[in-house]
Amino acid sequence: MSPAPYLALVLGLAAICQLFAYRVRVPSILFLLLTGFALGQLVRPDDVLGREVLFAGVNMCVGIILFEGALSLRFRDLRGLSKAVWRLCTATVVLAWALITSAALVAGIAWELALLIGALLVVTGPTVIAPILRQLRPTRRVASMLRWEGIVVDPIGAILAVLVFQAIIVGAPEGAFATAALTLGKTVLVSTVLTLVFGGLLELALRKHLIPDFLDGVIFLSVAVGALVVSNQLQAESGLLTVTMLGIYLANRPGLNLTHVREFKEDLQVLIVGVLFVLLGGRVSPERVVAIAPTALIFVSLLIFVVRPVSIWLGLMGSSATRQERTLLSFMAPRGIVAAAVASIFALELERAASEASLAASHGGQSPQETLALQAYAERLSTLLDSAVDLVPLVFVTIVVTVAVYGLGVGRLAERLGLATTVPSGVLFAGAPAWARQAADLLAKLDVPTLLVSLAPGEVRQARMAGLRIERTHILSEYAVEDMELAGIGSFVASTFDDETNSTAAREFARTLGSQHTFALGRQEDGVKDTQRTASKLTTQLAFDPPLSAPQLEQRLHEGMQVRQTKLTEKHTLSMFRERQPDAVLMFYVKDGTAHVVSTETTVPETDSTLLALVRPRGGPNA
Repeated sequence: MSPAPYLALVLGLAAICQLFAYRVRVPSILFLLLTGFALGQLVRPDDVLGREVLFAGVNMCVGIILFEGALSLRFRDLRGLSKAVWRLCTATVVLAWALITSAALVAGIAWELALLIGALLVVTGPTVIAPILRQLRPTRRVASMLRWEGIVVDPIGAILAVLVFQAIIVGAPEGAFATAALTLGKTVLVSTVLTLVFGGLLELALRKHLIPDFLDGVIFLSVAVGALVVSNQLQAESGLLTVTMLGIYLANRPGLNLTHVREFKEDLQVLIVGVLFVLLGGRVSPERVVAIAPTALIFVSLLIFVVRPVSIWLGLMGSSATRQERTLLSFMAPRGIVAAAVASIFALELERAASEASLAASHGGQSPQETLALQAYAERLSTLLDSAVDLVPLVFVTIVVTVAVYGLGVGRLAERLGLATTVPSGVLFAGAPAWARQAADLLAKLDVPTLLVSLAPGEVRQARMAGLRIERTHILSEYAVEDMELAGIGSFVASTFDDETNSTAAREFARTLGSQHTFALGRQEDGVKDTQRTASKLTTQLAFDPPLSAPQLEQRLHEGMQVRQTKLTEKHTLSMFRERQPDAVLMFYVKDGTAHVVSTETTVPETDSTLLALVRPRGGPNA
C-alpha cells in the first residue's frame, strides 16, 4: 500500500474510533490501539513510511502534544497545591522509578531493561489524562494535580529514560555516571536557553501585534516544532523538555492572549493522538503480546496495586493533598503516547547501537586488546537486544491495561470519594433572578446539584437566605470561566438581563460542558429590524418552551406564576399537564437524577420523570 491511501485510512479509523468511544463513554485509546493492532496485521507502518520518517514524525507529534498541554498549565492553578504538585513531579517520580524497576525485576526482566522500563513508565500523560478528566470532570484541585503531573512528568520520564539508556550503552559504572550527569546538565541548559529565546521572540511578536490573529496557531506550531528539532540537534532527546518549558513559559506570561493558539492546538492534539496510537499499535504483533502476557500480567498488577499507591502516599506525605485526593490519585495513572513513542524509539536505537558495535568489531585496524573490547561490547549489546525484543509489547500491554482499569474504574471511585461524578447532572445559572432561585431550590430537593452566579447584591442575598449555592462574581470573569468549581454540573442556562452576556457566556461554557448542554434565554429583539438582529453565529440554543426573554419571564412572575414541580406518571402525563396548564413555560425535566434543560426541540418524556415549569398555582405545591 502506498503512503497516501494508508495515511487516509489511519486518519479515518482514528476519527471513527474516537467518535465511537465518545458515544459509549469509554477511553478512546482502547479502540485506537486495538484498531492499530488489527491494521498492523495487514500492513505495517514501517513498510509504508519507513522507520526514519515514522519515528521522526512520532517525535515531532509528541512534542506538539506536550506543547499544547503545557499551554494550559498556569501557576495560579497551584494555589494551595504547589507543594503537592512539586512532590508529584519529584519525589513521586523517584519513588515510582525505583518501585517500577523492582516490579520489573520481580516479573523476571533483566536488570538493565528493568531500569529502562522503570524510567519509561514513570509517566502518565496528557493524551490519556485529558479524555478521562473531560469525561469524569473532577474537582479543580484533583484536575490540576493530574494535569500538571501528566504534562510535566512526561519530558522528565523521557529524559530519565535517555540517561538510563546511555548509561546502559556505556556499560561501566564510572563512565555511565559521568555520561548521565553530563547529558542531564546539557539537556537542562539547552532547554532553558531555547525556552528563553523562542519564548521571548513569540512574546515580543504578540505584544507588538506582528502576528495576525488567524496565524497565531500556525506560527506557534511552527516555532514549537522548530524549538523541538533545534533542541534535539543540540542535545539528543532534549526537545520534549524544551517544548514543555516553552509552553509553561508562554502560558504564564501576563497579558498574553493565547485563545487562538489553544483552540488551534486542541483540535490538532485530538487528531495527532488518534493517528499516533493507530500507527504505533500497528507495530506490535499479537504473537509478541501473547508471549509476554504472563510477565506483563505480573508486572502490571504490581504497577496498579503496589507501585502507584505506595509512591503517591509516600510522595505526598505532608502535602496539602487530602486523604480522599491521595486515594483517587493512587488509582489514576494510565500510561499514554509518550511511553509508547519513547519505548519504540529506544528499541530502534538499541538495534542501531548493536549493529554499529558489531560492524566496528568486524573491521580490522585495531590492536588485539581493542578488538577484544569491541567484540565484548558488541556481544553485550547483542544479548541486550535479544532481551529487549519484548520491551515494546510490554509497554503497550501496560498502556492498554492501565487505560482500561483506570479509565473504566476511576469514575465510581471518584464518586464514592465525593471528588467527581461520571454523569454530571446539575445546572449552572448565569444570574439569579427569582424564577432561577425557585428552580434551583426545587432541583436541590430532587438531589440535583445547582450553582448560581451573580454580582447583584439582592440576588446573592436572597439566594444565600434560601440556602442555595451561589458565587458572587460576573459570569464572564476570569474566575468564573477558568477557576470556578464545576464538579457535578452538566448544563448551563444563561439567564441574565443582558442578551450579549448570555450569548457570550453560553459559547464560553460550551467549551467545557458541550454546546448541546448550554442554553440562553430568548433575546429581547421583538420588533427589531433584520439589519439590527444579532448574527446567528453569535447566538446559542434557546432555553425553555416557549423560549422567553428575561423581561418576559419577570413579567410572568409579576402575574403570579411560580416555578413548580410535577411528577409525570401514567395517571398524570405530560399531555394532561399541558391541557391543565396551556400557558406554562416548561423549564427542566429530571430523570434518573439528571436535570435536562427543556427547549422547543426537546422531547420531554410523557411519564416517569419530574417536570419543572413556570405555572399558575392551583391550590397546592404541585401544578
